[in-house]
Amino acid sequence: MKRFWIIFIPGIIIGMLIITGGNKAVKVTSTDEFCASCHVHPQATTSWKQSVHYITVSGTKTGCVECHLPPKGQGHLPAKVRTGLRDLWGYLFKDPESFDWEEKSRLENARHHVPESSCLYCHGTLFTPELSREGEEAHLYYDQSEKTDDLHCINCHLNAGHYIEGYIHGGNEGFGKDINIPDTVYKHPGRADGLNSFTEYIPGSAVSFDMIAIPGGSFLMGSPEDEPYREQDEGPQTEVSVDPFFMGEIEVSWDEYLVFYAQTSAEGRTSDTEGLRAEEAVDAITGATPPYGQPDQNWGLGKRPVISVTHHAAETYCRWLSRVTGKTYRLPTEAEWEYACRAGTGEIYFFGGRPTDYERRGLAARLRKNDTAKINTFVVYQENSPGRTQKPDLVKPNPFGLKNMLGNVAEFCSDWYSEDAYSEYKGGPVNNPTGPEYGEEHVIRGGSFKDNAGDLRSASRAKTSTDEWLRTDPQIPKSIWWYSDCFHVGFRVVCEYDEKTGKK
Repeated sequence: MKRFWIIFIPGIIIGMLIITGGNKAVKVTSTDEFCASCHVHPQATTSWKQSVHYITVSGTKTGCVECHLPPKGQGHLPAKVRTGLRDLWGYLFKDPESFDWEEKSRLENARHHVPESSCLYCHGTLFTPELSREGEEAHLYYDQSEKTDDLHCINCHLNAGHYIEGYIHGGNEGFGKDINIPDTVYKHPGRADGLNSFTEYIPGSAVSFDMIAIPGGSFLMGSPEDEPYREQDEGPQTEVSVDPFFMGEIEVSWDEYLVFYAQTSAEGRTSDTEGLRAEEAVDAITGATPPYGQPDQNWGLGKRPVISVTHHAAETYCRWLSRVTGKTYRLPTEAEWEYACRAGTGEIYFFGGRPTDYERRGLAARLRKNDTAKINTFVVYQENSPGRTQKPDLVKPNPFGLKNMLGNVAEFCSDWYSEDAYSEYKGGPVNNPTGPEYGEEHVIRGGSFKDNAGDLRSASRAKTSTDEWLRTDPQIPKSIWWYSDCFHVGFRVVCEYDEKTGKK
């Protein structure tokens, strides 16, 4: 018995010391000062101190661990260990100067570092007395939705923990209303003289853009079976011919789209013809209702490509542009897009090379020390964006004179998407194919600022994901004009070469 107490009592003491020391270690390593010792980038601390969580209306200061770790009893310690080891590794082996705070603070990255349980621990009541009607609808949508990683508190409250300049939460009624229209504006549209490139002028504005003449011709559409990163929907390769057409030198910019928005925007109507008499509805074009939040993601407007707009909005823009210019504008067919992108070449990229020449992800790519100078010359993508759209003058054009066909933003096509669409073309040649007669989603082509080299191939195909891209739109009904969760897709216009553009 004596031996038992000799062993038991010291064991109890040692256990208490471990528990006490462990609790003290947890407490010390949970302070904001300790967090800042590894997170040496000053933007995190500065933006936190400017946020509504630094000192709340009740006087409470919300610290790092309250937001970035789950509450105690809900996986707090395991998450703390994982996070601590990751941060220590980054502190010891990574260059703090290389850390892109803006890119890491974007929604798709930020929601991996803010547990939903942390938000709900402090905000147990979603329907507070001061909540607006718009807020009640948004919280009701959240409360009734299936909880997934796609629907997170910070989808709407991204700036709660770290201040974001210009961030708008809720309906953006003022968007596009402050366009400065100069005294001198274009009174007439541009003039097309046969199949020659021309400059289009948008009447009633000071905005113009260049349209490039694309000669008709034939090409092999799709990719061979041995092409790296090839997907099943890129074949079989088929000979396709397209008639001549004009295509925008660059993707439709915010400058261009905001003229459309200012001239046609609707105050709450949800369709082009709602509220109009039958005789008015024939030619009327009612544009987008105000967006929810800031559709340019605060990356800038101007010549940057328009993003966050739906396929429906892009088609409506083309109808409006046709009306104000007297020409026939539309979205390109998938065949026209690939033909223009390849620009007379049959290679994976119009500038040559293979994805493995430009990839930088993975150990093998790092060991090869790939030279990305060539691809950087022609494409805005993951390696040079950084993490957002860029102005078109950053790159050089392809042989046809078109900029960023493979990057910056992916682009809508007019075709319905079908995985086996090319099977219908088998045996070609096929003249001016327009895709399936019907479908659920539309084709998008080209890579974007967030894609790597393997996703930038001329033959690479993708499709719209309407439900996914509207997942966090809290409005009832959801917008038909603006995507709430898609910031990497835009569009480029095509103008038909017909009697309106000087075709004999």
